[in-house]
Amino acid sequence: MTFLVGALRGGLAVAVMAVGLFGAGTAMAQQAPEPYGKIEWGIWVDDDGCMHWWADGGLEGYMLDRVNPKTGKPVCLKRNTCLVENTDVLFATDSATLTASGRRRLQEFFGSTNAFGYAVYGHTDSRASDSYNKRLSQRRAAAVAAVARSVGGVVEREIGYGESRPVVPNTSAGNMQKNRRVEIVCYRW
Repeated sequence: MTFLVGALRGGLAVAVMAVGLFGAGTAMAQQAPEPYGKIEWGIWVDDDGCMHWWADGGLEGYMLDRVNPKTGKPVCLKRNTCLVENTDVLFATDSATLTASGRRRLQEFFGSTNAFGYAVYGHTDSRASDSYNKRLSQRRAAAVAAVARSVGGVVEREIGYGESRPVVPNTSAGNMQKNRRVEIVCYRW
């Protein structure tokens, strides 16, 4: 009798466990998985002008070279600095708001290039603090990039370097004027 009761208890436990497992599996199979997070993706252009596809879901990302499917060679762009404009022509002193003539000049420029994309880099002289100059040059780069976008241009990057990349030493008023500039790089095939 003890054997029969033990066997019944064991069989009952196995039956309950089986129903629980199969029932949970059926319930789980009926529910679609809930996606979470956001995957960001894009194309990164390296210093050689070669393109790389990238995606990042937050925890880990990946990058692949963009290659021509016929040749297997990397797709690289012809990049050149197509405009270096003194910011004294585009902006008032200590301002990131474009002058009317500066806006017209940039609209004409972006409307006439045959580039499919741009990079905009802002630079300042060294008269203010480094952090202030970096913010000012970033705002100026953003203002120029906004003009490019307003005429249908695609701006891949906009960076304000502040005073960190002078073309000449900031030792005179003339040199400082040369360092106050916006550089636009054009991407072409």
